[in-house]
Amino acid sequence: MSYTVLIYFSLLVVGAIISQKGLISDKFADKLGSIQNFFLLFLLFTMGVRIGLDKKVLSSFFQIGAKATVLAVFSIIFSIIFVRLVRNIVIRDKEESHES
Repeated sequence: MSYTVLIYFSLLVVGAIISQKGLISDKFADKLGSIQNFFLLFLLFTMGVRIGLDKKVLSSFFQIGAKATVLAVFSIIFSIIFVRLVRNIVIRDKEESHES
C-alpha cells in the first residue's frame, strides 16, 4: 500500500476526531467552506498545469475526453434511475408504515 494513501487516510481520521471532540472553534468552522473552496481551486489549477505539461495527455486529449464524456453521461443517467427507484421504495415504505 502506498504511504501517500496512508497519510491521506490518517489526516482524514485525525480531522474527524478533532471535529467530533469539538476542538474546532466556531469562527474557524464558519470559514471552512471558503478554505475548502480555495484548496479545491488550487488543486484544480495544479492538475491543469500537470496535464498541460504532459505531451501524451495533450495528444490524446480528445480520445480521453470522449471516454470521460460517455462515462459521465452514463453515471448521471444511472444515478438518476437508481435514486428514483430507491426513492419510490422508501416513499412506498413510509406510506405503508403510516397506514398501519
